[in-house]
Amino acid sequence: MKINRKLSGIKLLGLICFLMVGFNGHAQEKWKAPASADKIMNPLKSDANAAAKGKRTYKMLCVICHGAKGKGDGMGGSGLTPKPTDLTNSDIQAQTDGALFWKLTEGRAPMASYKTALPENKRWELINYIRTLKK
Repeated sequence: MKINRKLSGIKLLGLICFLMVGFNGHAQEKWKAPASADKIMNPLKSDANAAAKGKRTYKMLCVICHGAKGKGDGMGGSGLTPKPTDLTNSDIQAQTDGALFWKLTEGRAPMASYKTALPENKRWELINYIRTLKK
């Protein structure tokens, strides 16, 4: 009888741990923009100065979490869940400009939405700068 209770307690503890790990894994699913975002075209794609302007904005707003080189290793991001994205990652760089623009616009905790904080052209400049961070 004592063995069965002990075994039941172990099974319950295992189930609780499984659920906690499963929940945490669910909370960190890949962030995907809707398919419609892929159709959003970058109006500054051919603007040679846009990336330089985007770099200035990046240094003011993004470097604290995403780090100086975009690796997701900024001081402010160390305690965040999920961790800031490594913007040099090939999965990020493979996303369309429209998808990245949508993410900057909408945000997802812990990342802020920049819909009202940054004008559209500043968000596009950031996209152009992020493109320079390729590995």
